[in-house]
Amino acid sequence: MEQKISEIKNNLQAADFSRLPELIKMYESDERSGVQNLLVKARKRIADYEKEVARTEQMKTYEKEYASYAYICGIDEVGRGPLAGPVVAGAVILPKDCDILYLNDSKQLSEKKREELYDVIMEKAVSVGLGYVAPERIDEINILQATYEAMREAISKLSPQPDLLLNDAVTIPKVAIKQVPIIKGDAKSISIAAASIVAKVTRDRLMVDYDSIFPEYGFASNKGYGAAVHLEALRKYGPTPIHRKSFIKNLI
Repeated sequence: MEQKISEIKNNLQAADFSRLPELIKMYESDERSGVQNLLVKARKRIADYEKEVARTEQMKTYEKEYASYAYICGIDEVGRGPLAGPVVAGAVILPKDCDILYLNDSKQLSEKKREELYDVIMEKAVSVGLGYVAPERIDEINILQATYEAMREAISKLSPQPDLLLNDAVTIPKVAIKQVPIIKGDAKSISIAAASIVAKVTRDRLMVDYDSIFPEYGFASNKGYGAAVHLEALRKYGPTPIHRKSFIKNLI
């Protein structure tokens, strides 16, 4: 009895990439246009998957170059530019045989994809550390020094401690571990990309929480950046306790 097209569709959609070629071969002789269209989509899925595997392998260049180090840690920060909220740093040690796909600079990913990858990273990482520096501390020591402080805190929370740091562009002062600064590192290293995603999701969730406390400022959507609704609320209601005074002194 001929299999229904809907059943074939379900089989193809449910199959993982290792089984897809076998199913394509099985259904190739079915001349129904509906089946042939499904096979075109299945082949495209395979091609897209292989392309992503190749892109991810390219992003392991630094991890492979420094493979002799036992624990390689990627570091990145989120929140240098906002007018409100903390700066957050992420530090992530991925396993040597890391098989996570779609890692990239967090700004290049949709919110949905970042949330999905966050869960995968937290499950598969050898260790994850987070560092937070509050607005008042940012005002006290400036945003660059606050960023370094957040990164040092994130590193200190890792267990095991790393023996190599892959950093997004910066060299962190007062850190004894060997460092490799990489320009646009969050798009060139899976470790830095993972740190970028963890830091971004963590900070975004925090700003959503702040939105329920200070609903006028639109923190859930603007995350503390200078969006029109945020600037308007700032002028109307004044600063909240989570605003960076040094960032808003010329705005109010």
